[in-house]
Amino acid sequence: MTDRLYFRQLLSGRDFAVGDPVGTQMVNFVYLVGDRETGEAVVVDPAYKVDDLIDLAAADGMRLTGALVTHYHADHVGGSAFGLEIEGVRQLLARESLPVHVNRDEAEWVRRATEVSASDLVEHDDGDVVMVGQIPIQLLHTPGHTPGSQCFLIDGRLVAGDTLFLEGCGRMDLPGGDAGLMYDSLRRLAGLPDATVVFPGHQYSPKASEDLSVVKRMNHVFRPASAQQWKAMLGVG
Repeated sequence: MTDRLYFRQLLSGRDFAVGDPVGTQMVNFVYLVGDRETGEAVVVDPAYKVDDLIDLAAADGMRLTGALVTHYHADHVGGSAFGLEIEGVRQLLARESLPVHVNRDEAEWVRRATEVSASDLVEHDDGDVVMVGQIPIQLLHTPGHTPGSQCFLIDGRLVAGDTLFLEGCGRMDLPGGDAGLMYDSLRRLAGLPDATVVFPGHQYSPKASEDLSVVKRMNHVFRPASAQQWKAMLGVG
């Protein structure tokens, strides 16, 4: 499986959307995941410069056949933010006719943020698997940052979106955030094999990825031993 897995981590402002001030400041990671033998690939959280992402996949001999969404925020799927209009899934669908895979609890949030139609989205439940060629991508529902935040497991790699960073985790004070659910989601991710490699949604630390065993040891979000300690650390009731 590893031999045919196509996996690229792309940093906004460096690998694509070069010169975009918002993309450069937000340091988003976008991921291309596919099957080298079939040439099929999906893009995770397309934003800022959709044409760049399509062209990068094509330069590798891959064609986009779908998109995966970790959550609805504009820096991950496009829409209005910071008084600006950010490119995202709406512009991608204008270029390519393909399914956009979202968690069922996030679908309405994505529709409102991007103004795509319900028929453009494929709604999923926790544990669903999306196949890209012969490459399975397991979907994990990890609410807390948003109601339908999800992570993706791909051959020992965890594409974590804004649920888990190498240092810290996603904010819980934005619309749809929930500190209690975030605690449960982080505990769930902590139960994955230690050799799982964490690939976050932003480069908020010097490294771009790290083994889960190291993240659990170094990241303060794993220090609380109970939900009560977690809320005390956050200063919430």
